[in-house]
Formats: sequence, C-alpha cells, structure tokens
Amino acid sequence: MTGNNEHNEQQATGKHRLDNSVKRRRVLIGGSGVAVAGGLAVAGIASADPGGNRPTQGSTTSASASTEASTSATSSVCVLNAEVTEGPYSLDGALVREDIREDKEGFEVQYTFTVVDVANDCAPLADALVEIWHCDHLGEYSGFVGGNGHTEEDNGTFLRGGQMTDENGECNITSIWPGHYVSRAVHVHMRVHTDVTLTDDSYTGGEIIHTGQLFFDQDINTEIQATSPYSANTTKETLLENDGIYDDGGASSGLLTLTALGSSVSDGYTATLTVGVDSD
Repeated sequence: MTGNNEHNEQQATGKHRLDNSVKRRRVLIGGSGVAVAGGLAVAGIASADPGGNRPTQGSTTSASASTEASTSATSSVCVLNAEVTEGPYSLDGALVREDIREDKEGFEVQYTFTVVDVANDCAPLADALVEIWHCDHLGEYSGFVGGNGHTEEDNGTFLRGGQMTDENGECNITSIWPGHYVSRAVHVHMRVHTDVTLTDDSYTGGEIIHTGQLFFDQDINTEIQATSPYSANTTKETLLENDGIYDDGGASSGLLTLTALGSSVSDGYTATLTVGVDSD
C-alpha cells in the first residue's frame, strides 16, 4: 500500500466496519447505584484540556484536578464512550501482551484502562480483552508499512496487542507515543472484547462490544512531534481541533488524562481512561 490516500480514514469508508446504529453514541445514565471499585471513578466525569499546559513531573493535566473537584457532584452519572470507526488498519488475532513496543523508537506511554459496564450500573467489567493499535513515529502501521511514504521492516505485529481486565476492570499496556500521518490527528485505536478464549500468546472467539479511538492533549503532542525521532516524519500533521473523528467530547470521546513521567517529554507519560461500554 502506498500513497497518503491509504491513510485517509475519513474518506476510505469502504474499509471501515462500523455499526451505524451506534456511531458516535454517547448515553448518560443517572442513578445512585453507580459502582466505584478500587477507588476508581466512573467514565467521563471530566476530560483533558486540549489547550492546557504540558504537565510537569508528578502532575496531571487539568482533567485530573477537574475530576477530583467534581466527583462528588457527578458520581451518579455514567457515560458510554463514543463508538467510532475502527479504521482501515485493524488486524485480527492481536497478541495478548502487556508491552507492545517491540523495537520501535519513541517516548514511552504507560496506559491504564478501567472498563465499566453501563448495562450493570457501571460495575467494573472483568475478563474483558482491551486491544489497542497505532502507528509508529513515522506514521506507519504494522501490516501496512508504506502507507505514509516510509520504507521499513514490517512484521505485522509492532504496536499491536492487548490485555485482559482484572476484577477491578483494570488493565495496563505499555507502548510509545504515536506519530502522525496525513488527514488524522494523533490517535490510538481500541477494541474491547468479551468471552474470548486465550491461547499461548493470542486469543480466539469472543465478541467486540466497543470500538473507539484515543486522543492526546494537543500542546503536549505538538512538542513531541517536533522532537526526535518524531521530527523525522515530515508529513503534514492534522491538529486535534481539525480531526474528523474526535468530536471534542472529552473523556467520553477518548481524550486521555496524561501524567508526565519526568521533566522532559522524552521521559514519557502515563495515560489513563475509564471506558464505559455496554455489555448488552
């Protein structure tokens, strides 16, 4: 696959698999029975500030502070995360592993996802497979290398994989900050599966109950994309505010809460999100 058109996820609708009945759905469910397990609040209480300053070591974006301040007032609200296209670069049979970096260059991102079920009063959803995939620092996806104009080895597995949620609905995945490509803001793809059967290093069967995308603070991302090795990618970048998929819905639309791991962007970040899904 060659040419930037192969990366235009907004136009390549023939490659997208999307249930139109749930496209961009966002459901608010009120009630006093919302579960908070292991000290974890429900999804969508607050979102990261796309225009905020880059967090310093040990700090969070404005999302975290806003969440803490508003939890008591909004803890009875459960948000179903936006359902969006999986895009043309998905592959079946992801590896089940905690670290999906392989030998890819880039700044570390330590993801923590908490999956809650809006069909069960936002109780944590255990034994769900959270799968993510994204491009490397040059904007290339494994299995589709060349789509952003770069030549590199393609083993079909780098920056792809997933983990099972524990009894608190939590799982951790380590990767790198994604690069960019023409027509899309920097993002990560996500699917949540239930009822999978684990194999030695992958899975079979199951049902996909959520398909979404994850997004990053624009100010932090701008600094990262201008820093080596990301600066080697000279293709035009789309800003978050101009992305055709992200709809400025904050956490419910996949905007991650970021915490710096050091004093420089090259030290990496933690990225957290509570993902509201509907098991029904």
